[in-house]
Amino acid sequence: MIDKTTKKSPDFSSELEFPFPNLPTPGKTIELAPEIRWLRMPLPFALDHINLWLIKDNNGWAAIDTGISSDKTRDLWDKILLNELDGYPITKMVVTHYHPDHLGNASWLMDKFNIPLFMTLTEYLTAHAQHSGTAGNDQSKQLFASHGLDKNLLNSMTAGGSAYKKIVPNLPNNMVRMINGDLISIGSNQWRVIVGYGHSPEHASLHCESLGIIISGDMLLPKISTNVSVWPIDPLGNPLKAFLSSINEFKKLPEKTLILPSHGIPFIGAHARVKMLYAHHNDRLEETVSACDTPITAYELLPIMFKRKLDSHQIFFAMGEAIAHLNYLWHAKELSRITRNDQQIRFKN
Repeated sequence: MIDKTTKKSPDFSSELEFPFPNLPTPGKTIELAPEIRWLRMPLPFALDHINLWLIKDNNGWAAIDTGISSDKTRDLWDKILLNELDGYPITKMVVTHYHPDHLGNASWLMDKFNIPLFMTLTEYLTAHAQHSGTAGNDQSKQLFASHGLDKNLLNSMTAGGSAYKKIVPNLPNNMVRMINGDLISIGSNQWRVIVGYGHSPEHASLHCESLGIIISGDMLLPKISTNVSVWPIDPLGNPLKAFLSSINEFKKLPEKTLILPSHGIPFIGAHARVKMLYAHHNDRLEETVSACDTPITAYELLPIMFKRKLDSHQIFFAMGEAIAHLNYLWHAKELSRITRNDQQIRFKN
């Protein structure tokens, strides 16, 4: 993919529009279009919020994503249910993917309203694998150790047990399966499922052509780049290639489509944002190749890819992302993969 024809990536940020600059206050919603409302839930991370969406359904509202499982999340949901839904209940729930800020509070809402959960099968099963420990901390520790992560950091990252289980304590026991191309009826409108890969196993975005709106989840964010990581269940995988291929689907949308992202604020400019993400990853890949003049581990690559100081939570994701860029270049035969006597994996150009 590396484009070596330009010295500096072009800036397409001026092509983005932000028609809703004001944020919803906690426990309140903002109407974005007739019968579509925006709310926010807090997160205990550097990325401190998630956007959730409410769409008017027959005799109620469909909730898109749920927030993490916490007393604060549930208190805010209670306020919204009491004051923001015109007296109507939640009638169905769509979860874009298994990550805890999206799925964490799903069981609470399902139990409260006895409603169906719409989700892709791979995301649903991955949540259960994470919850059971099949794809949890121990496996991540082994993967990151093989890519050079410092032992003290490894121990501090995994000392508290399963972070996933703490903020997703309960999982739904059933769901309605969504498949790419499915049409989900919500009220009088049809929402088409667009599956994307790379950020999570089978992420679902929802596009309503008649309204000119897409709920992009984490696949297309206005300011930050989506985390694209290699995880222990697929250590030789190429998620960056899958992600870049997936976001090309957003270039097929009409130019004026309103994008509702999980983080940041709603925006218009899918085509420009895809160009920006391609340029961003192109820069990262060029930096990575240059850094591999001598054999290098993913951990040694972190200060080159990430100029800011990272906390232990951020290092966890940064390691996955560094491995993703190295694997991309290895699959493209631009880097060789070397394992020495210390059993650490290094890459060389």
